[in-house]
Amino acid sequence: MTHLFDPLKIKDITLRNRIGVSPMCQYSYVDGFSNDWQVVHLATRAVGGAGLVIAEATAVEARGRITPFDVGIWSDEHVEPLRKVVKVIKENGAVPGIQIAHAGRKACVGQPWTGGKPVRQDDPLWWPVVGASPIAFSEEHQLPRELSKEEIASIRRRFVEGAERSLAAGFEWLEVHGAHGYLLQSFCSPLSNQRADAYGGTLENRSRFLLEVVQDVRTVWPERLPLAVRISGTEWVEDGWSVEDSVVLARLLKEEGVDLIDCSSAGNLASAPVPNEPCYQVHIAEAVRKGAGIPTAAVGLITKAQQAEDIISSGRADLVLLGREMLRNPYWAILAAKELGQSAPIPPQYLRAL
Repeated sequence: MTHLFDPLKIKDITLRNRIGVSPMCQYSYVDGFSNDWQVVHLATRAVGGAGLVIAEATAVEARGRITPFDVGIWSDEHVEPLRKVVKVIKENGAVPGIQIAHAGRKACVGQPWTGGKPVRQDDPLWWPVVGASPIAFSEEHQLPRELSKEEIASIRRRFVEGAERSLAAGFEWLEVHGAHGYLLQSFCSPLSNQRADAYGGTLENRSRFLLEVVQDVRTVWPERLPLAVRISGTEWVEDGWSVEDSVVLARLLKEEGVDLIDCSSAGNLASAPVPNEPCYQVHIAEAVRKGAGIPTAAVGLITKAQQAEDIISSGRADLVLLGREMLRNPYWAILAAKELGQSAPIPPQYLRAL
């Protein structure tokens, strides 16, 4: 029996299948404002049959952008353009999600297709970056200024405001970005957090900022709507964050009202030995699902219909999120349904081809 195309109900939201579009940065915006590119990009994946479409990392403050060209949600003026994104996703049968984020010490770099190098200080697009400790991501990156407790509290409020604006825009699935070496995950890792205060030291202390953000967001994000957190399940080095740490963190996040853990990995170390093989992160989703008793999403080089089906049917994860494969083929979900002998949500306009 096939399970990839079973509906998934979390709180009051039901996904039409277990396939989601992973948040993928497009670096194509001015002053954080969504535009036609994002509308077309995400609408196409909804047309293609995915059950969930998550808008890319959306900065809760301007200095929290990865590049000067990221989308943002740090002002009320950012809401109206995002409503267009929500509208086209819902009209085409998918649930609209959004990931709210802060890039921390990895901020202020160029677009990948221009080389992705840190922005020069004499460039008018430059800004100073912040982090858990004054430890740069790489020799090329800026040395971040260590955040004070008062500044941490301020960024917590920015996440709350981002959640409120996400709701105002109509999103029905919210993900807090706690992965890939960005601000919240950089606090969690012992390799980037050497603080001696309540936000450093033990795993519980290093996780405190992320947990506080979730606590705060949960007060404004409706209980009826799913709240997810993306984590880096391992840093792939012995002395870094581990899968076992992720299970502990997931238990804590579950206690704070998180509904699903999106299990990615790496991103906090410039030269970590990250595997490059199909489904290389699925074991993280499985370990967290079983160890913390919480639904998980699996991501990472999932490209084949049968791979995705096996992940879901074997109980290793509740949802698969596809990134690059969805860029290559936005109609992946429809074609996977056909391959697995399931009914596919084919738009009538495309019946002749699909």
